Amino acid sequence: MAAASLQAMDLTSLRAVLSELQPLLLPSRFEKAQQADGHTLQLGFRTLERRLWLELSWLAEAPRLLAIEPPPRLGDGSTLAQQLQHGLGGLALVSLEQQGWERVVELGFAPRPGEPQQRWLVLELMGRHSNLFLLDEQRRVVAAARQVRHQHSRLRPIGTGDAYSPPPPLAGQPPSGAEPFEHWQTQLKLLPLPLRKALQSAYQGISPALAMQLAGDDSDSPALLAQPVDTLTPSQWQQLWQRWQHWLAALEQHRFQFSPGLHCAYRCWPAAGIATNAAAQPLAINQALAAYHQERLQQRQVQQRQHSLRQRLEQLLQRERGQQEHQQQLLDQVENSDTLQRQGDALLCLAQPSREQVAEAQALYKRARKLRRSVAAITPRLEQHQQRIEQLDASLTYLEQAASEPEAAALELLQGLDDDLTLLLEARPSRKRQRNANTGTPQPLELSSPGGLRLQVGRNHRQNEWISLRQARRGDLWFHAQECPGSHVVLKASEGVCGDADLQAAADLAAHYSRARGNSRVAVVMVPCEELQRIAGAGPGTVRHRGGEVLWADPSRAAALLPSLGREQER
Repeated sequence: MAAASLQAMDLTSLRAVLSELQPLLLPSRFEKAQQADGHTLQLGFRTLERRLWLELSWLAEAPRLLAIEPPPRLGDGSTLAQQLQHGLGGLALVSLEQQGWERVVELGFAPRPGEPQQRWLVLELMGRHSNLFLLDEQRRVVAAARQVRHQHSRLRPIGTGDAYSPPPPLAGQPPSGAEPFEHWQTQLKLLPLPLRKALQSAYQGISPALAMQLAGDDSDSPALLAQPVDTLTPSQWQQLWQRWQHWLAALEQHRFQFSPGLHCAYRCWPAAGIATNAAAQPLAINQALAAYHQERLQQRQVQQRQHSLRQRLEQLLQRERGQQEHQQQLLDQVENSDTLQRQGDALLCLAQPSREQVAEAQALYKRARKLRRSVAAITPRLEQHQQRIEQLDASLTYLEQAASEPEAAALELLQGLDDDLTLLLEARPSRKRQRNANTGTPQPLELSSPGGLRLQVGRNHRQNEWISLRQARRGDLWFHAQECPGSHVVLKASEGVCGDADLQAAADLAAHYSRARGNSRVAVVMVPCEELQRIAGAGPGTVRHRGGEVLWADPSRAAALLPSLGREQER
Protein backbone atom coordinates (compact mmCIF):
# COMPACT_ATOMS: atom_id res chain seq x y z
CA MET A 1 0.00 0.00 0.00
CA ALA A 2 1.96 2.97 -1.27
CA ALA A 3 1.96 6.22 0.66
CA ALA A 4 0.12 8.95 -1.19
CA SER A 5 0.26 12.68 -0.54
CA LEU A 6 -3.10 14.32 0.02
CA GLN A 7 -4.08 17.29 -2.12
CA ALA A 8 -5.77 19.85 0.13
CA MET A 9 -9.04 21.47 -0.83
CA ASP A 10 -8.10 24.86 -2.27
CA LEU A 11 -10.25 27.88 -3.09
CA THR A 12 -11.17 26.61 -6.56
CA SER A 13 -12.36 23.20 -5.37
CA LEU A 14 -14.19 24.84 -2.45
CA ARG A 15 -16.12 27.10 -4.82
CA ALA A 16 -16.90 24.11 -7.02
CA VAL A 17 -18.31 22.26 -4.00
CA LEU A 18 -20.41 25.25 -2.93
CA SER A 19 -21.75 25.78 -6.46
CA GLU A 20 -23.26 22.27 -6.28
CA LEU A 21 -24.49 22.54 -2.69
CA GLN A 22 -26.20 25.93 -2.75
CA PRO A 23 -29.09 25.09 -5.11
CA LEU A 24 -29.75 21.75 -3.41
CA LEU A 25 -29.26 22.70 0.24
CA LEU A 26 -30.80 26.17 0.55
CA PRO A 27 -33.10 26.38 2.37
CA SER A 28 -33.08 23.26 4.53
CA ARG A 29 -33.87 22.35 8.12
CA PHE A 30 -31.08 21.35 10.48
CA GLU A 31 -31.72 17.91 11.98
CA LYS A 32 -28.62 16.23 13.33
CA ALA A 33 -25.04 16.86 14.45
CA GLN A 34 -22.54 14.12 15.23
CA GLN A 35 -18.77 14.06 15.59
CA ALA A 36 -17.13 11.27 13.63
CA ASP A 37 -13.69 11.84 15.19
CA GLY A 38 -11.67 14.52 16.95
CA HIS A 39 -11.56 16.79 13.91
CA THR A 40 -14.67 16.00 11.84
CA LEU A 41 -18.35 16.96 12.21
CA GLN A 42 -21.23 15.50 10.24
CA LEU A 43 -24.43 17.55 9.91
CA GLY A 44 -27.77 16.30 8.62
CA PHE A 45 -30.20 18.63 6.80
CA ARG A 46 -33.71 18.02 5.46
CA THR A 47 -35.00 19.72 2.29
CA LEU A 48 -38.37 19.24 0.62
CA GLU A 49 -36.89 16.64 -1.73
CA ARG A 50 -34.15 14.87 0.22
CA ARG A 51 -31.98 14.56 3.28
CA LEU A 52 -28.38 15.71 2.82
CA TRP A 53 -25.35 15.20 5.00
CA LEU A 54 -22.39 17.56 5.15
CA GLU A 55 -18.94 16.70 6.48
CA LEU A 56 -16.98 19.59 7.97
CA SER A 57 -13.40 18.85 8.94
CA TRP A 58 -10.63 21.00 10.40
CA LEU A 59 -7.98 18.27 10.09
CA ALA A 60 -4.72 20.09 9.28
CA GLU A 61 -3.80 17.74 6.41
CA ALA A 62 -7.30 17.59 4.91
CA PRO A 63 -9.63 20.47 5.90
CA ARG A 64 -12.82 20.15 3.88
CA LEU A 65 -16.54 20.79 3.46
CA LEU A 66 -18.33 18.15 1.40
CA ALA A 67 -21.65 16.43 0.89
CA ILE A 68 -21.32 12.78 1.92
CA GLU A 69 -23.39 9.61 1.89
CA PRO A 70 -25.54 9.06 5.02
CA PRO A 71 -22.99 8.07 7.69
CA PRO A 72 -23.45 5.51 10.46
CA ARG A 73 -24.79 6.93 13.69
CA LEU A 74 -21.89 7.73 16.00
CA GLY A 75 -20.33 10.47 18.07
CA ASP A 76 -23.55 12.36 18.85
CA GLY A 77 -22.58 12.34 22.52
CA SER A 78 -19.49 14.53 22.03
CA THR A 79 -19.54 17.96 23.66
CA LEU A 80 -19.19 19.85 20.37
CA ALA A 81 -21.97 17.83 18.70
CA GLN A 82 -24.26 18.46 21.68
CA GLN A 83 -23.51 22.19 21.56
CA LEU A 84 -24.41 22.33 17.87
CA GLN A 85 -27.49 20.19 18.42
CA HIS A 86 -28.66 22.61 21.10
CA GLY A 87 -27.61 25.80 19.31
CA LEU A 88 -28.99 24.93 15.86
CA GLY A 89 -32.03 22.88 16.85
CA GLY A 90 -35.23 24.15 15.19
CA LEU A 91 -33.36 26.45 12.79
CA ALA A 92 -33.10 26.41 9.02
CA LEU A 93 -29.97 26.77 6.93
CA VAL A 94 -30.63 29.88 4.81
CA SER A 95 -27.18 30.90 3.58
CA LEU A 96 -23.97 29.16 2.51
CA GLU A 97 -21.34 31.74 1.59
CA GLN A 98 -17.67 32.10 0.88
CA GLN A 99 -16.42 35.68 0.40
CA GLY A 100 -13.31 36.87 -1.36
CA TRP A 101 -10.32 34.59 -1.84
CA GLU A 102 -10.03 33.18 1.68
CA ARG A 103 -11.12 29.59 2.37
CA VAL A 104 -13.70 30.55 4.98
CA VAL A 105 -17.28 29.31 4.67
CA GLU A 106 -20.21 30.67 6.69
CA LEU A 107 -23.40 28.69 7.17
CA GLY A 108 -26.20 31.03 8.29
CA PHE A 109 -29.23 29.79 10.28
CA ALA A 110 -32.60 31.46 10.90
CA PRO A 111 -35.98 30.31 12.30
CA ARG A 112 -37.43 30.49 8.77
CA PRO A 113 -36.25 31.55 5.33
CA GLY A 114 -36.51 35.34 5.02
CA GLU A 115 -36.14 35.98 8.75
CA PRO A 116 -32.98 37.45 10.38
CA GLN A 117 -30.18 34.99 10.95
CA GLN A 118 -29.58 33.97 14.56
CA ARG A 119 -26.67 31.55 14.33
CA TRP A 120 -23.63 31.12 12.12
CA LEU A 121 -21.34 28.16 11.70
CA VAL A 122 -17.95 29.33 10.41
CA LEU A 123 -15.52 26.81 8.95
CA GLU A 124 -11.98 28.03 8.29
CA LEU A 125 -10.04 25.77 5.92
CA MET A 126 -6.51 27.04 6.48
CA GLY A 127 -4.19 24.07 6.92
CA ARG A 128 -2.88 23.73 10.47
CA HIS A 129 -4.85 26.85 11.43
CA SER A 130 -8.17 25.30 10.38
CA ASN A 131 -11.01 25.68 12.87
CA LEU A 132 -14.77 25.71 13.29
CA PHE A 133 -16.88 28.21 15.29
CA LEU A 134 -20.54 28.44 16.28
CA LEU A 135 -21.62 32.10 16.62
CA ASP A 136 -24.68 33.64 18.29
CA GLU A 137 -26.78 36.69 17.25
CA GLN A 138 -23.97 39.08 18.31
CA ARG A 139 -21.47 36.94 16.40
CA ARG A 140 -19.80 35.86 19.60
CA VAL A 141 -18.24 32.41 19.80
CA VAL A 142 -20.59 29.94 21.48
CA ALA A 143 -18.52 26.83 20.70
CA ALA A 144 -15.22 26.17 18.94
CA ALA A 145 -13.51 23.08 17.65
CA ARG A 146 -10.18 24.42 18.97
CA GLN A 147 -9.68 27.17 21.53
CA VAL A 148 -6.89 29.44 20.22
CA ARG A 149 -5.01 30.85 23.21
CA HIS A 150 -2.39 33.60 23.32
CA GLN A 151 0.38 31.01 23.44
CA HIS A 152 -1.00 29.48 20.25
CA SER A 153 -1.43 32.73 18.31
CA ARG A 154 -0.46 36.22 19.39
CA LEU A 155 -2.05 37.63 16.25
CA ARG A 156 -5.56 36.19 16.62
CA PRO A 157 -6.41 34.45 19.89
CA ILE A 158 -10.07 33.43 19.90
CA GLY A 159 -12.18 31.20 22.13
CA THR A 160 -15.60 30.76 23.69
CA GLY A 161 -17.21 34.09 24.60
CA ASP A 162 -15.00 36.20 22.31
CA ALA A 163 -16.34 38.26 19.43
CA TYR A 164 -15.54 36.50 16.19
CA SER A 165 -12.93 38.20 14.03
CA PRO A 166 -12.05 37.02 10.53
CA PRO A 167 -8.57 35.71 9.69
CA PRO A 168 -5.85 38.27 8.88
CA PRO A 169 -5.91 39.56 5.29
CA LEU A 170 -4.17 37.44 2.70
CA ALA A 171 -0.92 38.55 1.12
CA GLY A 172 -0.96 39.41 -2.57
CA GLN A 173 -3.69 40.99 -4.62
CA PRO A 174 -7.02 39.44 -5.67
CA PRO A 175 -6.98 37.97 -9.19
CA SER A 176 -9.14 39.82 -11.70
CA GLY A 177 -10.19 39.01 -15.23
CA ALA A 178 -10.08 42.74 -16.09
CA GLU A 179 -6.35 43.01 -15.33
CA PRO A 180 -4.32 43.64 -18.51
CA PHE A 181 -1.67 41.19 -19.56
CA GLU A 182 1.20 43.68 -19.13
CA HIS A 183 0.21 44.53 -15.55
CA TRP A 184 -0.24 40.84 -14.70
CA GLN A 185 3.18 40.00 -16.14
CA THR A 186 4.79 42.89 -14.27
CA GLN A 187 3.27 41.72 -10.97
CA LEU A 188 4.78 38.27 -11.43
CA LYS A 189 8.20 39.68 -12.45
CA LEU A 190 8.55 42.04 -9.48
CA LEU A 191 10.89 39.60 -7.73
CA PRO A 192 13.27 37.08 -9.35
CA LEU A 193 11.44 34.06 -7.99
CA PRO A 194 10.55 30.67 -9.48
CA LEU A 195 7.18 30.77 -11.22
CA ARG A 196 5.42 28.75 -8.50
CA LYS A 197 6.49 31.14 -5.73
CA ALA A 198 5.78 34.19 -7.90
CA LEU A 199 2.19 33.06 -8.52
CA GLN A 200 1.55 32.31 -4.86
CA SER A 201 3.14 35.49 -3.52
CA ALA A 202 1.68 37.91 -6.08
CA TYR A 203 -1.95 36.70 -6.07
CA GLN A 204 -4.44 35.34 -3.58
CA GLY A 205 -6.12 31.94 -3.90
CA ILE A 206 -3.22 30.20 -5.68
CA SER A 207 -2.55 26.78 -4.18
CA PRO A 208 0.36 24.50 -5.22
CA ALA A 209 -2.12 22.31 -7.10
CA LEU A 210 -3.64 25.28 -8.92
CA ALA A 211 -0.16 26.56 -9.85
CA MET A 212 0.55 23.15 -11.41
CA GLN A 213 -2.75 23.29 -13.31
CA LEU A 214 -2.01 26.79 -14.59
CA ALA A 215 1.36 25.50 -15.80
CA GLY A 216 -0.48 22.85 -17.82
CA ASP A 217 -0.16 19.85 -15.48
CA ASP A 218 1.86 17.96 -18.08
CA SER A 219 5.32 16.43 -18.15
CA ASP A 220 6.97 19.86 -18.51
CA SER A 221 5.00 21.59 -15.74
CA PRO A 222 7.32 20.88 -12.77
CA ALA A 223 10.31 22.29 -14.66
CA LEU A 224 8.29 25.33 -15.74
CA LEU A 225 7.17 26.09 -12.18
CA ALA A 226 10.77 25.83 -10.96
CA GLN A 227 11.98 28.20 -13.69
CA PRO A 228 12.71 31.85 -12.64
CA VAL A 229 10.07 34.21 -14.03
CA ASP A 230 12.64 36.41 -15.79
CA THR A 231 13.68 33.45 -17.97
CA LEU A 232 10.21 32.59 -19.34
CA THR A 233 9.87 32.91 -23.12
CA PRO A 234 7.09 34.98 -24.76
CA SER A 235 5.26 31.79 -25.80
CA GLN A 236 5.38 30.45 -22.25
CA TRP A 237 3.96 33.75 -20.95
CA GLN A 238 1.12 33.62 -23.49
CA GLN A 239 0.19 30.01 -22.66
CA LEU A 240 0.23 30.82 -18.95
CA TRP A 241 -1.92 33.92 -19.54
CA GLN A 242 -4.49 31.95 -21.53
CA ARG A 243 -4.86 29.35 -18.76
CA TRP A 244 -5.06 32.16 -16.20
CA GLN A 245 -7.92 33.81 -18.08
CA HIS A 246 -9.67 30.49 -18.59
CA TRP A 247 -9.46 29.74 -14.85
CA LEU A 248 -10.88 33.15 -13.90
CA ALA A 249 -13.72 32.76 -16.41
CA ALA A 250 -14.57 29.33 -14.97
CA LEU A 251 -14.79 30.83 -11.47
CA GLU A 252 -16.92 33.76 -12.61
CA GLN A 253 -19.29 31.64 -14.70
CA HIS A 254 -19.43 28.76 -12.19
CA ARG A 255 -18.15 26.27 -14.75
CA PHE A 256 -16.73 23.43 -12.71
CA GLN A 257 -15.88 19.84 -13.52
CA PHE A 258 -13.95 17.15 -11.66
CA SER A 259 -11.17 15.34 -13.49
CA PRO A 260 -8.00 13.50 -12.40
CA GLY A 261 -4.67 15.18 -13.06
CA LEU A 262 -1.15 14.09 -13.90
CA HIS A 263 0.94 15.73 -11.19
CA CYS A 264 -2.18 16.86 -9.30
CA ALA A 265 -4.55 14.31 -7.83
CA TYR A 266 -7.52 16.18 -9.32
CA ARG A 267 -8.75 19.47 -10.74
CA CYS A 268 -12.20 21.05 -10.39
CA TRP A 269 -12.26 23.41 -13.39
CA PRO A 270 -12.26 22.32 -17.03
CA ALA A 271 -9.15 22.59 -19.14
CA ALA A 272 -9.25 24.94 -22.11
CA GLY A 273 -11.13 23.45 -25.04
CA ILE A 274 -12.99 20.90 -22.89
CA ALA A 275 -16.71 21.53 -22.45
CA THR A 276 -18.28 21.02 -19.03
CA ASN A 277 -20.63 18.08 -18.65
CA ALA A 278 -24.03 19.68 -18.15
CA ALA A 279 -25.68 16.29 -17.64
CA ALA A 280 -23.46 15.33 -14.71
CA GLN A 281 -24.93 14.24 -11.40
CA PRO A 282 -26.09 17.12 -9.16
CA LEU A 283 -23.34 16.41 -6.61
CA ALA A 284 -20.74 14.87 -8.93
CA ILE A 285 -17.84 17.00 -7.67
CA ASN A 286 -18.81 16.52 -4.03
CA GLN A 287 -19.05 12.77 -4.51
CA ALA A 288 -15.72 12.56 -6.32
CA LEU A 289 -13.95 14.64 -3.66
CA ALA A 290 -15.58 12.66 -0.84
CA ALA A 291 -14.38 9.40 -2.41
CA TYR A 292 -10.89 10.85 -2.90
CA HIS A 293 -10.61 12.01 0.71
CA GLN A 294 -12.02 8.76 2.09
CA GLU A 295 -9.49 6.71 0.13
CA ARG A 296 -6.48 8.87 1.05
CA LEU A 297 -7.46 9.23 4.71
CA GLN A 298 -8.04 5.49 5.01
CA GLN A 299 -4.59 4.92 3.54
CA ARG A 300 -3.09 7.22 6.15
CA GLN A 301 -5.07 5.59 8.92
CA VAL A 302 -3.88 2.15 7.79
CA GLN A 303 -0.26 3.32 7.63
CA GLN A 304 -0.45 4.93 11.08
CA ARG A 305 -2.02 1.83 12.64
CA GLN A 306 0.51 -0.41 10.90
CA HIS A 307 3.39 1.68 12.22
CA SER A 308 1.96 1.73 15.74
CA LEU A 309 1.26 -2.02 15.76
CA ARG A 310 4.69 -2.82 14.34
CA GLN A 311 6.38 -0.80 17.08
CA ARG A 312 4.36 -2.52 19.81
CA LEU A 313 4.94 -5.99 18.37
CA GLU A 314 8.69 -5.46 17.95
CA GLN A 315 9.02 -4.07 21.47
CA LEU A 316 7.08 -7.00 22.93
CA LEU A 317 9.08 -9.47 20.86
CA GLN A 318 12.33 -7.98 22.12
CA ARG A 319 11.07 -8.13 25.70
CA GLU A 320 9.92 -11.75 25.39
CA ARG A 321 13.24 -12.81 23.88
CA GLY A 322 15.12 -11.05 26.67
CA GLN A 323 13.01 -12.78 29.32
CA GLN A 324 13.41 -16.13 27.55
CA GLU A 325 17.19 -15.66 27.49
CA HIS A 326 17.18 -14.83 31.20
CA GLN A 327 15.18 -17.97 32.03
CA GLN A 328 17.50 -20.05 29.86
CA GLN A 329 20.50 -18.68 31.75
CA LEU A 330 18.84 -19.70 35.02
CA LEU A 331 18.19 -23.15 33.60
CA ASP A 332 21.80 -23.46 32.47
CA GLN A 333 22.91 -22.83 36.02
CA VAL A 334 21.14 -26.03 37.11
CA GLU A 335 24.01 -27.97 35.57
CA ASN A 336 26.23 -26.38 38.23
CA SER A 337 24.21 -28.14 40.95
CA ASP A 338 26.31 -31.31 40.60
CA THR A 339 29.50 -29.26 40.94
CA LEU A 340 28.12 -27.61 44.07
CA GLN A 341 27.17 -31.06 45.42
CA ARG A 342 30.69 -32.36 44.83
CA GLN A 343 32.22 -29.29 46.45
CA GLY A 344 30.09 -29.88 49.56
CA ASP A 345 31.03 -33.57 49.60
CA ALA A 346 34.71 -32.68 49.42
CA LEU A 347 34.44 -30.37 52.41
CA LEU A 348 32.67 -32.98 54.56
CA CYS A 349 35.12 -35.68 53.53
CA LEU A 350 38.00 -33.87 55.15
CA ALA A 351 39.58 -35.65 58.10
CA GLN A 352 38.54 -33.04 60.63
CA PRO A 353 36.29 -30.38 58.93
CA SER A 354 35.97 -27.18 60.86
CA ARG A 355 32.66 -25.66 61.87
CA GLU A 356 33.01 -23.07 59.08
CA GLN A 357 33.66 -25.78 56.49
CA VAL A 358 30.58 -27.72 57.59
CA ALA A 359 28.46 -24.55 57.32
CA GLU A 360 29.90 -23.86 53.85
CA ALA A 361 29.10 -27.43 52.78
CA GLN A 362 25.53 -27.09 54.02
CA ALA A 363 25.17 -23.82 52.09
CA LEU A 364 26.46 -25.52 48.93
CA TYR A 365 23.96 -28.38 49.36
CA LYS A 366 21.16 -25.85 49.84
CA ARG A 367 22.07 -23.98 46.66
CA ALA A 368 22.26 -27.23 44.73
CA ARG A 369 18.81 -28.33 45.93
CA LYS A 370 17.36 -24.90 45.07
CA LEU A 371 18.77 -25.05 41.57
CA ARG A 372 17.35 -28.54 41.00
CA ARG A 373 13.91 -27.46 42.27
CA SER A 374 13.92 -24.43 39.91
CA VAL A 375 13.76 -26.71 36.86
CA ALA A 376 10.06 -27.38 37.51
CA ALA A 377 9.36 -23.62 37.55
CA ILE A 378 11.68 -22.51 34.74
CA THR A 379 10.65 -25.07 32.11
CA PRO A 380 6.97 -23.91 31.89
CA ARG A 381 8.14 -20.30 31.75
CA LEU A 382 10.43 -21.10 28.83
CA GLU A 383 7.56 -22.80 27.02
CA GLN A 384 5.29 -19.82 27.65
CA HIS A 385 7.88 -17.37 26.34
CA GLN A 386 8.41 -19.54 23.25
CA GLN A 387 4.66 -19.63 22.58
CA ARG A 388 4.42 -15.86 22.89
CA ILE A 389 7.42 -15.35 20.62
CA GLU A 390 5.81 -17.58 17.97
CA GLN A 391 2.53 -15.67 18.26
CA LEU A 392 4.26 -12.30 17.98
CA ASP A 393 6.25 -13.55 14.98
CA ALA A 394 3.00 -14.66 13.34
CA SER A 395 1.38 -11.29 14.14
CA LEU A 396 4.25 -9.50 12.38
CA THR A 397 3.69 -11.75 9.36
CA TYR A 398 -0.02 -10.92 9.29
CA LEU A 399 0.89 -7.24 9.61
CA GLU A 400 3.13 -7.43 6.56
CA GLN A 401 0.36 -9.16 4.59
CA ALA A 402 -2.15 -6.43 5.53
CA ALA A 403 -0.01 -3.89 3.63
CA SER A 404 -1.13 -5.42 0.30
CA GLU A 405 -4.84 -5.37 1.14
CA PRO A 406 -7.43 -2.73 0.16
CA GLU A 407 -7.83 -0.07 2.86
CA ALA A 408 -11.15 -1.29 4.29
CA ALA A 409 -9.95 -4.90 4.50
CA ALA A 410 -6.60 -3.80 5.95
CA LEU A 411 -8.32 -1.82 8.71
CA GLU A 412 -10.38 -4.87 9.63
CA LEU A 413 -7.28 -7.07 9.73
CA LEU A 414 -5.39 -4.53 11.85
CA GLN A 415 -8.26 -4.33 14.31
CA GLY A 416 -8.17 -8.11 14.64
CA LEU A 417 -4.42 -8.03 15.30
CA ASP A 418 -4.94 -5.29 17.88
CA ASP A 419 -7.54 -7.43 19.67
CA ASP A 420 -5.21 -10.44 19.55
CA LEU A 421 -2.41 -8.38 21.05
CA THR A 422 -4.64 -7.15 23.88
CA LEU A 423 -5.44 -10.75 24.86
CA LEU A 424 -1.82 -11.80 24.51
CA LEU A 425 -0.67 -9.11 26.96
CA GLU A 426 -2.89 -10.56 29.67
CA ALA A 427 -1.33 -13.52 31.43
CA ARG A 428 -4.78 -14.93 32.21
CA PRO A 429 -7.49 -13.03 30.33
CA SER A 430 -10.80 -13.05 32.12
CA ARG A 431 -13.80 -14.79 30.59
CA LYS A 432 -15.50 -11.42 30.24
CA ARG A 433 -12.51 -10.04 28.33
CA GLN A 434 -12.47 -13.10 26.07
CA ARG A 435 -16.20 -12.75 25.40
CA ASN A 436 -15.77 -9.05 24.55
CA ALA A 437 -12.86 -9.83 22.25
CA ASN A 438 -14.85 -12.59 20.55
CA THR A 439 -17.94 -10.51 19.81
CA GLY A 440 -18.94 -10.90 16.19
CA THR A 441 -18.18 -13.77 13.87
CA PRO A 442 -14.66 -13.85 12.41
CA GLN A 443 -14.55 -13.35 8.67
CA PRO A 444 -11.67 -15.43 7.29
CA LEU A 445 -10.81 -15.32 3.62
CA GLU A 446 -12.90 -17.93 1.76
CA LEU A 447 -11.99 -19.22 -1.69
CA SER A 448 -12.97 -22.12 -3.93
CA SER A 449 -10.51 -24.87 -4.75
CA PRO A 450 -10.12 -26.18 -8.33
CA GLY A 451 -12.53 -28.99 -7.40
CA GLY A 452 -15.12 -26.58 -5.97
CA LEU A 453 -14.39 -27.18 -2.27
CA ARG A 454 -14.21 -24.35 0.21
CA LEU A 455 -10.80 -23.09 1.26
CA GLN A 456 -10.57 -20.99 4.43
CA VAL A 457 -7.56 -18.79 5.24
CA GLY A 458 -7.08 -17.27 8.70
CA ARG A 459 -5.64 -13.75 8.60
CA ASN A 460 -5.09 -13.33 12.35
CA HIS A 461 -4.95 -15.52 15.47
CA ARG A 462 -8.69 -15.35 16.12
CA GLN A 463 -9.54 -16.38 12.55
CA ASN A 464 -7.01 -19.22 12.80
CA GLU A 465 -8.75 -20.43 15.96
CA TRP A 466 -12.14 -20.16 14.26
CA ILE A 467 -11.35 -22.19 11.14
CA SER A 468 -8.96 -24.75 12.69
CA LEU A 469 -10.65 -25.61 15.98
CA ARG A 470 -14.19 -24.25 16.13
CA GLN A 471 -15.51 -24.67 12.60
CA ALA A 472 -13.43 -27.64 11.42
CA ARG A 473 -15.23 -30.96 10.92
CA ARG A 474 -13.95 -34.52 10.75
CA GLY A 475 -12.47 -35.00 7.30
CA ASP A 476 -11.28 -31.39 6.89
CA LEU A 477 -7.57 -30.88 6.22
CA TRP A 478 -5.32 -28.32 7.89
CA PHE A 479 -2.30 -26.75 6.14
CA HIS A 480 0.50 -24.61 7.55
CA ALA A 481 3.99 -23.63 6.39
CA GLN A 482 6.45 -25.89 8.21
CA GLU A 483 8.39 -24.19 11.02
CA CYS A 484 7.41 -20.77 9.70
CA PRO A 485 4.94 -18.09 10.93
CA GLY A 486 1.88 -17.85 8.73
CA SER A 487 -1.83 -18.35 8.27
CA HIS A 488 -3.80 -21.50 8.93
CA VAL A 489 -5.49 -22.86 5.79
CA VAL A 490 -8.35 -25.37 6.01
CA LEU A 491 -9.61 -27.35 3.03
CA LYS A 492 -13.23 -28.37 3.69
CA ALA A 493 -12.71 -31.91 2.44
CA SER A 494 -15.68 -33.01 4.59
CA GLU A 495 -17.96 -31.35 2.02
CA GLY A 496 -16.86 -33.44 -0.95
CA VAL A 497 -14.15 -35.48 -2.61
CA CYS A 498 -10.85 -33.64 -2.90
CA GLY A 499 -8.23 -34.30 -5.54
CA ASP A 500 -4.53 -33.60 -5.86
CA ALA A 501 -5.24 -30.16 -7.39
CA ASP A 502 -7.28 -29.18 -4.31
CA LEU A 503 -4.49 -30.29 -1.95
CA GLN A 504 -1.88 -28.44 -3.99
CA ALA A 505 -3.97 -25.26 -4.06
CA ALA A 506 -4.38 -25.37 -0.26
CA ALA A 507 -0.65 -25.93 0.21
CA ASP A 508 0.20 -23.08 -2.18
CA LEU A 509 -2.11 -20.76 -0.25
CA ALA A 510 -0.51 -21.73 3.07
CA ALA A 511 2.90 -20.92 1.58
CA HIS A 512 1.67 -17.67 0.06
CA TYR A 513 0.21 -16.46 3.37
CA SER A 514 3.38 -17.20 5.35
CA ARG A 515 6.67 -15.46 5.96
CA ALA A 516 8.25 -17.75 3.36
CA ARG A 517 6.11 -16.33 0.53
CA GLY A 518 9.25 -14.98 -1.16
CA ASN A 519 10.75 -18.47 -1.55
CA SER A 520 10.32 -20.54 -4.69
CA ARG A 521 9.55 -23.75 -2.75
CA VAL A 522 8.06 -24.03 0.73
CA ALA A 523 7.46 -27.11 2.85
CA VAL A 524 3.83 -27.21 4.04
CA VAL A 525 2.45 -29.59 6.65
CA MET A 526 -0.95 -31.20 5.98
CA VAL A 527 -2.79 -32.62 9.00
CA PRO A 528 -6.39 -33.88 9.44
CA CYS A 529 -8.22 -31.28 11.55
CA GLU A 530 -9.37 -33.90 14.08
CA GLU A 531 -5.73 -34.42 15.05
CA LEU A 532 -5.21 -30.79 16.02
CA GLN A 533 -5.01 -30.03 19.74
CA ARG A 534 -5.46 -26.73 21.51
CA ILE A 535 -2.52 -25.84 23.79
CA ALA A 536 -3.83 -25.12 27.28
CA GLY A 537 -3.00 -21.60 28.43
CA ALA A 538 -1.68 -20.51 25.02
CA GLY A 539 -3.09 -17.67 22.95
CA PRO A 540 -5.85 -18.10 20.35
CA GLY A 541 -4.96 -20.05 17.24
CA THR A 542 -2.06 -21.92 18.88
CA VAL A 543 -2.29 -25.65 18.12
CA ARG A 544 -0.15 -28.77 18.25
CA HIS A 545 -0.46 -31.90 16.15
CA ARG A 546 1.04 -35.36 15.75
CA GLY A 547 2.44 -36.58 12.48
CA GLY A 548 1.21 -35.05 9.27
CA GLU A 549 2.32 -35.17 5.65
CA VAL A 550 4.70 -32.64 4.08
CA LEU A 551 3.81 -31.15 0.69
CA TRP A 552 5.99 -28.86 -1.39
CA ALA A 553 4.27 -25.64 -2.38
CA ASP A 554 4.96 -22.71 -4.69
CA PRO A 555 3.75 -19.35 -3.25
CA SER A 556 3.80 -17.62 -6.63
CA ARG A 557 1.39 -20.21 -7.99
CA ALA A 558 -1.12 -19.26 -5.30
CA ALA A 559 -0.70 -15.57 -6.08
CA ALA A 560 -1.52 -16.28 -9.71
CA LEU A 561 -4.58 -18.30 -8.70
CA LEU A 562 -6.05 -15.73 -6.31
CA PRO A 563 -8.00 -13.67 -8.90
CA SER A 564 -9.73 -16.81 -10.20
CA LEU A 565 -10.25 -18.24 -6.71
CA GLY A 566 -12.67 -15.61 -5.51
CA ARG A 567 -10.49 -12.51 -5.24
CA GLU A 568 -13.66 -10.44 -5.04
CA GLN A 569 -14.36 -12.02 -1.62
CA GLU A 570 -10.91 -10.98 -0.41
CA ARG A 571 -11.72 -7.40 -1.26
